[in-house]
Amino acid sequence: MNIELIVVGKTDSKEINALVDNYTKRINFYNRFNITYIPDIKNTKSLSESQQKTSEGEAIIRLLEPTDRVVLLDEHGSEFRSIEYADWLQKRMNSGVKRLVFIIGGPYGFSEALYARANEKISLSKMTFSHQIIRAIFTEQLYRAFSILHNSPYHHE
Repeated sequence: MNIELIVVGKTDSKEINALVDNYTKRINFYNRFNITYIPDIKNTKSLSESQQKTSEGEAIIRLLEPTDRVVLLDEHGSEFRSIEYADWLQKRMNSGVKRLVFIIGGPYGFSEALYARANEKISLSKMTFSHQIIRAIFTEQLYRAFSILHNSPYHHE
């Protein structure tokens, strides 16, 4: 199974980029993982929040294949402890899914079309994080899940 993370815009923080790069390399030790960045929407000052979400959603949907299992990282999604998340990931891997796609939306969230296309929603916390810092949190948790599945000493419980 290939795992893809789709995000809106580049991260301008060197520190966040370093964390994401570090965990991406670690994840790829266990499983193929890639991050796709879609460009920020231009002229956002002349667009409403809804128009921005629609434009971002269209760009993301163009990257999806019909057979993809799509998971939105959304504050209203299911919450897991790390071990439960690892179990959830293992079930997806065992299900025969070819590509598992996680999506982090822009600052205003997701379009209705993207909600309609998604198979699931996961929340990493009840708190709100910037759409840039959540990239580091997500990649760390994905690495942690693989370390749990492979009995690595990274996770302590």
